[in-house]
Amino acid sequence: MKLFCVVSLISLSLTLTVCAQKKTDGFRLVDNIDAKQIEVFYNDKLLTAYYYADSIKKPILFPINTLSGVTVTRGFPIAPREGEPVDHPHHTGMWLNYESVNGLDFWNHSTAIPYKDRSHYGTIVHDGVVKTEANKTNAILEVTARWINHKENILLRESTRYIFSVEGENFIIDRITTLDALNEDVYFNDVKDGLFAIRVARELQHRSEQPEIFIDSKGNPTTVPAINNKDVNGEYLSSEGLKGNAVWGTRARWVSLVGIMGNEIVSITIIDHPKNIGYPTYWHARGYGLFSANPLGQKIFSEGKEKLNFMLKKDESVTFRYRVAIRSGSELAASEIESLTKDFEK
Repeated sequence: MKLFCVVSLISLSLTLTVCAQKKTDGFRLVDNIDAKQIEVFYNDKLLTAYYYADSIKKPILFPINTLSGVTVTRGFPIAPREGEPVDHPHHTGMWLNYESVNGLDFWNHSTAIPYKDRSHYGTIVHDGVVKTEANKTNAILEVTARWINHKENILLRESTRYIFSVEGENFIIDRITTLDALNEDVYFNDVKDGLFAIRVARELQHRSEQPEIFIDSKGNPTTVPAINNKDVNGEYLSSEGLKGNAVWGTRARWVSLVGIMGNEIVSITIIDHPKNIGYPTYWHARGYGLFSANPLGQKIFSEGKEKLNFMLKKDESVTFRYRVAIRSGSELAASEIESLTKDFEK
């Protein structure tokens, strides 16, 4: 918000300065170093922030808001809200990582992991900002990070470019991430938990009447209790026409999650890109609020019919591209999603 002042002479001995606030049109990036975040504003409304606190074990976008100000991401564990679930503390905002990288688990790492076990987990550490750019129509944020083990040895160098834009009622986030194998060959074993994900707000979950138990690759169970279904009304829809929990473990070019928050229809759509490995991706989209695209884990989703143990040789790189459209006020129709998809593919 910019300030401008009007000076008027009330008398020869008195000067009154009237300061008013001038609205900033379009995008604006604010580097809040103390909070370890870079905030993304549009027309002076916070849409999201690139958040890189050490306690999260990876850089994320958090929170994520619609153009009307509805927060579509879960608050826990950063900013808990009353009534929301507190399972899976590593599900925070929007992120990209993986469950098995040279045997290290980057996906499940959080401060909830006991110190004695942390040698089995990897951390993604923000390094720096390469570029920031903002104007009326879009904003660009380019950052780097390193994927390290508990001894701080680097497995992967990450370069990520975020492009934030607005199209009608849609807040669009494009994430393009390149991973470079610096010092050794890097193996991404075929596992369930990965790669690009959002943990959504409680209202966008699917209704559930019973608790469920989920096991990670190390045999650690996480119980997701039966939820209070009041105001819970989310439903997945895939590009292949599947709905609800039937989307999990299937391939699709895009998946949209639609629900009502307050009095508004809200949708989150994740779009895959043809240049990504494993296109069209498998969807690790759970009714309890995990909305994830995993192109690298194929065995569990195909019930053993397919398998992909992806590897980067030393000095090789791979790039992943995803588009996310956040909409409020009306449902994003399949025809509109197809248009956004074709535009992204260009």
